[in-house]
Amino acid sequence: GGIVLERNQDSKFDDTFLPMTSMGSGVGIAVLPDIYCYTDQIVNLVLIGNPIESEEFVLIDTGMPKSALEIRDMVEERFGEGGMPKAIILTHGHFDHVGSVAELLEEWDIPVYAHELELPYLTGERDYPPGDPNVASGLVAKLSPLFPNHGIDISAHVHVLPEDGTVPNMPGWKWLHTPGHTPGHISLFREQDRALIAGDAFVTVKQESLYKVITQTQEISGPPKYYTTDWNAAFESVKKLEALKPGTAVTGHGLPMSGAELAENLAYLVDHFEEIGRPESGKYVN
Repeated sequence: GGIVLERNQDSKFDDTFLPMTSMGSGVGIAVLPDIYCYTDQIVNLVLIGNPIESEEFVLIDTGMPKSALEIRDMVEERFGEGGMPKAIILTHGHFDHVGSVAELLEEWDIPVYAHELELPYLTGERDYPPGDPNVASGLVAKLSPLFPNHGIDISAHVHVLPEDGTVPNMPGWKWLHTPGHTPGHISLFREQDRALIAGDAFVTVKQESLYKVITQTQEISGPPKYYTTDWNAAFESVKKLEALKPGTAVTGHGLPMSGAELAENLAYLVDHFEEIGRPESGKYVN
């Protein structure tokens, strides 16, 4: 089973085939009553909203290509038949976070929100730099140049997040600019219970290693190395998130983490970022 990638005009990843998934794929975890984390192959998407209290909810990130049907099923299982989010919030525009957004928008006429600096990648203006296979020895890193890096065009639906830090349809939450992994990467934080949706600013699995991705071995890590282009900004973002002292964190890859385990791991990541975060070499490192 090889990997075929082909760019086409309608923002879908038609022939994208990635020979990887994880043992957690298709599993949903209610991290908190109103935070539901669902693993689509190797990436997490999040539903924010308590189905017992309200029919209103928001979807954060949209998983892998060709997952629209699975995502709609998952949404309806949690929020009832015909359940549709009020909005989609994108932490960033990499293919594994926007993979099914164009297809979902064919069924759902809803707004999508992202950071202003991420817009060029979501309106067809720019492509991301290709994955760098030299940052790590892991097989995922080695395959990363084959991953789709092209921008998509959802300009009919995409909006810039409000400048005041509020998040549409997510009362109590603020978005934070956490660049490094991408220029317009954001994380979401709720002061009231210190819940954090980190995106790929840091992750809880060594995303470069296929074995660890498949087994979902928990291990604090900086952003996925093969796609991260600004390591100084990435380090600042990790420090910014650690300073919030989050009580619970859902990351773009890996299992959710909370309590003392999260606090200790995040502090460790800040203290040892040079060793475990930043790669020793690679075209985006210096």
